[in-house]
Amino acid sequence: MTDVQKNIWKDWRLHAIVFVIVLLTEWIGIHQFSVGPGVILLLPMLYAILIGLALYFTPIIKEKQSKNAEPLIVLGVTLLIAKIGVIIGPSLPQIIEAGPALLLQEFGNLGTIILALPLAVALGIKRESIGMTHSVAREPNVGLIMDKFGFNSPEGRGVMAIYIFGTVFGAVFMGLISGFLATLTPLHPYSFAMASGIGSGSMMAAASGSLVAAFPEMENNILAFAGASNLLSLSTGLYMSIFIGLPLTEKFYEVLNKRKNKKIDPNTKMGA
Repeated sequence: MTDVQKNIWKDWRLHAIVFVIVLLTEWIGIHQFSVGPGVILLLPMLYAILIGLALYFTPIIKEKQSKNAEPLIVLGVTLLIAKIGVIIGPSLPQIIEAGPALLLQEFGNLGTIILALPLAVALGIKRESIGMTHSVAREPNVGLIMDKFGFNSPEGRGVMAIYIFGTVFGAVFMGLISGFLATLTPLHPYSFAMASGIGSGSMMAAASGSLVAAFPEMENNILAFAGASNLLSLSTGLYMSIFIGLPLTEKFYEVLNKRKNKKIDPNTKMGA
């Protein structure tokens, strides 16, 4: 065990704070409210994230606790993945039956290009938008952008902005939107379980947790589909970004930028 690991386990202040937060959020429990025909679920994980974020700006949490907490996230996600691995086994027939859908779900991550890139260009964001929208900006995608463009490049700044934003708010957003859409739309809960596996353990946990709370009778299959989907995203997502996502984003950015410049060019004839 390294000195850093020893310091983490000896940080009783951190463990005590986490324990109190867990007790408090479990006491609050699950709450839900309707928005039209859909239902928004508020889970203990959401409260824990918000309380932990708020405590960071108080004297209760110091820089030492903040740094020591980072490796523990990996430990927590590892336990979750181990649980999902055990669940996947009995659910293999259902997963194999959904084979084509599960394999093709990776193309859904290209939606960030189609939906977000035009908006980013319209807002006046330059090449930062390429790093921001070519993927969901998790660790492999950050590495891809850094390798191709460099850390100080516009694309590098863009991908880091989304990475940080996703780290802070991604789990909150996924936890809220998955349960809401699953109860609002006629799509099967398993489709949202597959959609929750975007290559982030914390986001997958938040999304699948909301789905389980909304459809408790499907818990094992929801976790199995989410885990299998997340595993596929982790293993194939980088190749999708290298060969399809990033080249498509760069080309689409050039097209959108030309159209935008053409519209604002004072020399362009009216109606041209």
